[in-house]
Amino acid sequence: MKLYSRGQLIIVSTTAAVAAVAVTSFIFVKFSGRGTLPEPQTAVEQTSAQADGGPEMQTAFLQQNSGQSSVRSVSDNQQYTQDELQNINVYETCAESVVNINTQVTGVNWFLEPVVQDGGSGSGSIIDKRGYIVTNVHVIENASKIYVSLSDGTQYEAQVVGQDEESDLAVIKFTPPAGTVLKTISFGDSTRLKVGQKVIAIGNPFGLDRTMTTGIISGLGRPVKNSNNRIIRNMIQTDAAINPGNSGGPLLDTSGRMVGINTMIVSSSGSSAGVGFAIPAETAVRVVADLLKYGHVNRGAMELSIVQLNNAIVQYANLDITSGVLVSEVTKGGDAEKAGIKGGTQPARYGNSTIYLGGDIITKIDDIKVTSLADYFSALEDKRPGETVNVTVHRNRKDHVLQVVLASQQSD
Repeated sequence: MKLYSRGQLIIVSTTAAVAAVAVTSFIFVKFSGRGTLPEPQTAVEQTSAQADGGPEMQTAFLQQNSGQSSVRSVSDNQQYTQDELQNINVYETCAESVVNINTQVTGVNWFLEPVVQDGGSGSGSIIDKRGYIVTNVHVIENASKIYVSLSDGTQYEAQVVGQDEESDLAVIKFTPPAGTVLKTISFGDSTRLKVGQKVIAIGNPFGLDRTMTTGIISGLGRPVKNSNNRIIRNMIQTDAAINPGNSGGPLLDTSGRMVGINTMIVSSSGSSAGVGFAIPAETAVRVVADLLKYGHVNRGAMELSIVQLNNAIVQYANLDITSGVLVSEVTKGGDAEKAGIKGGTQPARYGNSTIYLGGDIITKIDDIKVTSLADYFSALEDKRPGETVNVTVHRNRKDHVLQVVLASQQSD
């Protein structure tokens, strides 16, 4: 007799705090025998006698009964399908490398006194035996204290090594006790992923430690805007169930390599709707390397100040286009000015600040169309200082393509 259970998470909010778990149990019983069906007790006795007759008889019994039913044998030599063995192997290899992350934030009470409150929770992956963990920025955002819980139940306080809002990736670190050997997850090659390929997610949805879900890659190269109004390009779309609390955890291939970092879902209810997104390992490797080395991402930038076009600016400046980013000012002697990009000359109030109208309007960077500030920063996300980009600007009702050498700018 083998007991199986199936569960459904009933999600009540988009925070990793509350979940109701409804579990329905089903019992499957297998009887073996041929010809006239014997009395149930006789069949059970016969099965027990064969299975208890020593290793050779046990092996013969399993071989004789293999393929007769999809119900598994209940012996020590329990059989699994190839797919199940794959799942089990990945979980046993990687689960210990996934940590649960909880944060505390500083708030104020009714008397405007500072108080410590519980913050969010999420997941992370140990990538270095010295205690370095990769996760999402939004998992540790505004945290005054960060705690990581390991698979053995021990908990440690962690510190932020570096974070990058453009990619929503962060590295934190805790110090394991002397003699502790941490298991790590290695990065895979996300550039070789295919739609339809099986992937596995491990994380802590709703505080349920090291939950594994499986699915396939549903799409590649998705540009997705996150909660910080940043567009993250080349996201991996998957139908593996990802819920609040999975953020920062690994998306794995069937060899147990981390091909992505689970980051967000698209859902009207806040629950998994089979549309989850992960930051590709290709991006993570580049960003994490910089965070470990510099504490920030050494990203290329143009030396200028920009403003996103809106209806008010378009009408006031009598522009002939309605989307793009307006170059308000350029840095004197900077690479943008050397490339021929022009800033504005007509001052105007814009909220609480002053902008300058009449400058170039950036509409494209390399092959990426720029219609907003999010597009602009997304186009430069993977660029390095010293790289040259082709910038299309709209000036005097005509488009011009200028080559700009990017300067160095630290991420916020």
